[in-house]
Amino acid sequence: MTKFSVDLTNCDHEPIHIPGKIQSHGFLVAVDKNSTTIAYISENTGDFLKKEAKSLLNKPLAELNDLIKQQDSAFNIEDLLKLGIIRKSFDAISPHPLEINGKPFYLIISSSTNDWLLEFEPVTLQFDIQSSIGRSASSMLQGKNIFALLKGAAKEVKRLINYDRIMVYKFLEDGHGEVVAEEKEADLESFFGLHYPASDIPKQARELYKLNLTRLIADVSIADSKIITFKENESLDLTNGGLRAVSPIHIQYLKNMGVHSSFSISLISHGELWGLIACHNYSPKFIDYKAREGAKLIGQILSSALEYRQEEEDAKIIEQFKSTANILSEHLNRDKYLIEAITTHKRTILDATKATGVAIIFEKELRAIGNVPLEEDIRELAEWLKITNDESIYYTHRLSEIFSPAKKYKAIASGILSCVINKEMGEMIIWFKPEMISNVNWAGNPDKPVVSSENGLMSLSPRKSFEIWSEVVNNTSEKWMAEEITSVLRIREIIISDINKKANEIRLLNEKLQAAYEELDTFSYTISHDLRTPLTSIKTYAELMLKNKSIDEGGKKMLSRILVGADKMNLLIKEILNLARVGRSEINFETVNVELLLKEIKNEIWSAYKADHVTLTLGQLPNIKGDKTMITQVFTNLIGNAVKYSSAASKPEVEVSAYIDGGEIIYSVKDNGIGIDNRYYDRVFELFKRMDNVKDIEGSGVGLAIVKRIIEKHHGRVWFESKLNVGSTFFVAFKNR
Repeated sequence: MTKFSVDLTNCDHEPIHIPGKIQSHGFLVAVDKNSTTIAYISENTGDFLKKEAKSLLNKPLAELNDLIKQQDSAFNIEDLLKLGIIRKSFDAISPHPLEINGKPFYLIISSSTNDWLLEFEPVTLQFDIQSSIGRSASSMLQGKNIFALLKGAAKEVKRLINYDRIMVYKFLEDGHGEVVAEEKEADLESFFGLHYPASDIPKQARELYKLNLTRLIADVSIADSKIITFKENESLDLTNGGLRAVSPIHIQYLKNMGVHSSFSISLISHGELWGLIACHNYSPKFIDYKAREGAKLIGQILSSALEYRQEEEDAKIIEQFKSTANILSEHLNRDKYLIEAITTHKRTILDATKATGVAIIFEKELRAIGNVPLEEDIRELAEWLKITNDESIYYTHRLSEIFSPAKKYKAIASGILSCVINKEMGEMIIWFKPEMISNVNWAGNPDKPVVSSENGLMSLSPRKSFEIWSEVVNNTSEKWMAEEITSVLRIREIIISDINKKANEIRLLNEKLQAAYEELDTFSYTISHDLRTPLTSIKTYAELMLKNKSIDEGGKKMLSRILVGADKMNLLIKEILNLARVGRSEINFETVNVELLLKEIKNEIWSAYKADHVTLTLGQLPNIKGDKTMITQVFTNLIGNAVKYSSAASKPEVEVSAYIDGGEIIYSVKDNGIGIDNRYYDRVFELFKRMDNVKDIEGSGVGLAIVKRIIEKHHGRVWFESKLNVGSTFFVAFKNR
């Protein structure tokens, strides 16, 4: 037989949800949803019921009910099924206590594809676990940070189920896992800090961990019980079953570790599998259903706490970065020179990230703070960035692998985050992170050996060695956080805004602006006189031809497309003329009643976009000083965009509010729409730039450019915050005159 190459993805194809077996500490009966007859049954059922399992196949459920004796003579499994179906859940029914041959059992009911799963497990817990869970949760939540929280959870789970080893296992970005907390018996070696390959828990197993929040393997040495049926080639789906047999690969894996019993609790964060509480016992051990449910509750509490604590820690970092941005903005407003404003005060540009060094190149001067490479090395790096990078933001945590000259200073700068201030002049800011040399300790060789099976085929076997294999990771810095990138974008906008306000301090800016306005005037004249007239003719003739009855359907479709194209071109011309008009118009400052203005704008926008399903919430709306016509255009564009890009949400919402911060009145327009990918943050206010995810939504790519130009003419600021598929908030700051 031909042999084939094997890699670590092979175990991803194992159909672990249909093993055809169950663990033998309980028994299973599957009832057909339509006929309520017994369609599947585990062979060991007869051991518990004193009746041959096979004889119950294809029999009414009542025959099973007659074999279960208990004090409540009115007990009926069919009634339990009907009650669960009515309630659309068996959570309130399971576990149902009953007695089989004088011994206490639990009946747990769940749903399979075409059948109801009836699982029967022995009852071993003889005390009320609820109060114990309450104490455990309270003790666990005392942890002040994430590590303390995880350590407390491991300790409480060990107290609850008394396994030999409790580990909190976190999945990392590439799918492999790390033991980040541990509680164990004193005589056991520690697994804390060990890493496990992603292949140890294949993809389909992770999906089941998201559906089944606990998983018990009571004894790896006891043979599983086969599920029998009269249905040919129809496997019973045990996705929701607690007794589901375990993959032979995983059983051997546990045996290789010397583990006799295993129990896991899923940790879910933001709908994804964050990790597991993995419990190992070095002798067989069954956990009562209610104890497992108690452990599951601890896992759910821990999952919620993880989300909250992580968001809390992230919020502190974000607040620190925002505070830095605000302070630097104040320095820029007060100080005459940009470099001095961001480098000489107690709070500097270095505090905008968690970097250990930063360099600023501006007006040919280089200024550095913290631990940075030599000046000639920084200038060489800056020149490389200028030539090779077209984006305003660039970051990597493995610089020396991309830019070989960086190898000589990788200890200082294995990671960089740069933002361009002026590409043509080579002006930029570069933050540096040092090399983070670390040993990744693997629990055995991370490459599973390939062995020959009895049939001669190549197959994967579980790793037999759990000695520590160490891998040195170098040339790498700590990764850049999303919050750091957002902070740099925020700082970049503040700096560029300051540069625009101090135009007299920037080389050739006035000449460039004058040339740009002259070109725009020429362009707008060409559009209004040379394009609009023939465009009108095209549209008129197309409309006349559409009325010609001799034109077939194909011709009419082509003419209709011409009309649509003409309308789009007309819209684009109109928007460009609006942009040109903003550049040429003088500002007529007056007090603008924003509340009244927004009510007028709402009627126009809601009618134009048929947006009756969109909720508009108005907060504080203080009056502002400005040109009313231009201000109307700003809010029309921002609110119109918010309506367009949130219209696909299940409950589209737009919120407009304002607050006063020092000498500014800051308005925000917030939506819960499709959001903006951070790769395009620097293009948002550029002319004709539209994101990939809005191509199906009508627009010209001019509106936000108009907003930016109007706000700059008012000597204000405009910026935004956005998260993909969550929403966007645009801010405009006016002088509080």
